[in-house]
Amino acid sequence: MDSARQIITDLLHEAGVTVGGSEPCDLQVHDERLYDRLLAQGSLGLGESYMDGWWDVERLDEFFEKIFRARLDRHHSTRGKWFWAWMRARLLNMQTKSRSKRVAQRHYDLGNEFFQDMLDPSMSYSCAYWEKAGSLEQAQEDKFELICRKLQLEPTDRVLDLGCGWGGFAIYAAKHYGCHVTGYNISAEQIHFAREHAASLPVEFIEADYREAHGRYDKVVSVGLFEHIGPKNYTNAISLASQLMTDDGLFLLHSIGRSGSSTHVDPWIEKYIFPGGVLPSMSQLAGAIEDRLIVEHFHGFGPDYDRTLMSWYANFVEHWDRHREKFDERFYRMWCYYLLSCAAGFRARRLHLWQWVLSKHGVVGGYRFTA
Repeated sequence: MDSARQIITDLLHEAGVTVGGSEPCDLQVHDERLYDRLLAQGSLGLGESYMDGWWDVERLDEFFEKIFRARLDRHHSTRGKWFWAWMRARLLNMQTKSRSKRVAQRHYDLGNEFFQDMLDPSMSYSCAYWEKAGSLEQAQEDKFELICRKLQLEPTDRVLDLGCGWGGFAIYAAKHYGCHVTGYNISAEQIHFAREHAASLPVEFIEADYREAHGRYDKVVSVGLFEHIGPKNYTNAISLASQLMTDDGLFLLHSIGRSGSSTHVDPWIEKYIFPGGVLPSMSQLAGAIEDRLIVEHFHGFGPDYDRTLMSWYANFVEHWDRHREKFDERFYRMWCYYLLSCAAGFRARRLHLWQWVLSKHGVVGGYRFTA
């Protein structure tokens, strides 16, 4: 029987990665226990052993791009752990109102100062639009403008922002289009920041679950929410948007997507980054939309997320010294792993970014949008 070291070395060789090699993507092992840990724990062991300093790679993003392109994550998995994760997701709703608060507490409430150093001034924590932009700030502003134009915003519009984050889109739409925006979010830190920066604009931020949204709106927008709500809630979320939208309204859904359908997420991401998060597939979203809303426009620009994540990573590293006293070295390695592995996922086209424009009954005369 081959040793654990031989099995891992051979697998990495299939992806063009050499253990102890000289290329920036090559694996440098600091603890020989790594090989047994990877065979026993799969992706969870890979991430935790990196956090523990058992291995390094000069260019972690290039390492993961090779891994993803070679689909090594499908060669080996800890089947028992994945089976129970699958069963749990099938039998339970892992994104109930009470469970959904975990991601706010674990991730979004790390502190506004931390995210201010990593993100752009608008605090947009979703894919930027790099079609014409030369900086992260401009790319995020261009993303907001793209959404506004797709929604055909008017000053008289009442807009609902489901999962409004730090309020970047709501503030932009109110400032540049004069419309009234109501945002819902469960993160106390984000809501506090959003309210402080909305000034005298016609914007209202409500600290509540998106399922508690009520009222009547001309336009509805959801940016980065569906990644957190789980497959059991896609249909209800789409139905909610439809119920809250006027008959001639529009709904823009902006979400990361994955190539294949799943009911669970990578165990390392689940444990350390986004508890309860599951990325939707095309068929899962389409199934939720079917017979409920009309697809007027679809736009995919996943490669822009690679550049966005690499910009966040550069900012994170540049400002790390400001946060050393609050977070330890293990946290630093965890965030490098998170940002760079996700960037590689988009670069390898395993992850995607989708925008859907949806209407209730179909736009009379047809929907028109020119980029």
